[in-house]
Amino acid sequence: MRATELYSKEVICICDGRRLGYVSDLEIRVPEGEIMAIIVPGPGRFLGCFGRNGDYCIPWSCIKKIGPDIILVDARPEDCCHPRPKPGIPRPGDKGER
Repeated sequence: MRATELYSKEVICICDGRRLGYVSDLEIRVPEGEIMAIIVPGPGRFLGCFGRNGDYCIPWSCIKKIGPDIILVDARPEDCCHPRPKPGIPRPGDKGER
């Protein structure tokens, strides 16, 4: 399976049947080319007008089945929702500083 085929699939949590959304990005270990996690945009705030709360970062080990249209995951959404990084200039002490 190619990584680009994952972008058109809907992610569903098998714990409660909740639809989490569609894959928007992948976390890849570069030297090996191994997929570490899939990224799904989190739920929108007030009617989707004020951005999103965070992204679901679902580890590859939590994926149970990849079908033609959906990906079934065994991960609680509350445990894998991470805030989006704020755009802007990095400040001293931020990660990625040289």
